[in-house]
Amino acid sequence: MTWAAILAAGLGCYLLKLAGLSVPASVLERPVVRRVADLIPVALLAALVAVQVFADGSRLTLDARAAGLGAAVLLLLVRAPFLVVVVGAAATAALVRL
Repeated sequence: MTWAAILAAGLGCYLLKLAGLSVPASVLERPVVRRVADLIPVALLAALVAVQVFADGSRLTLDARAAGLGAAVLLLLVRAPFLVVVVGAAATAALVRL
């Protein structure tokens, strides 16, 4: 059963990639399509971060993870290096949990 699911997922991913390559270039060069293609990954990543930070099972929660996210946002606003953002967010979350 597991191998069937893995093979089905692999086939689905391949077909999805093939469908993306089959789109005519004239469609992909439209400004609206380019803008949407640029924004979709950002929206998906933001949604994943929001779910991981503010969800606890099926409930909304506000805990140390939110403080870590806040610290990360502040560090990003001052254009800190990525490693500083990660370490600062982790340290903030750890300090709040103490």
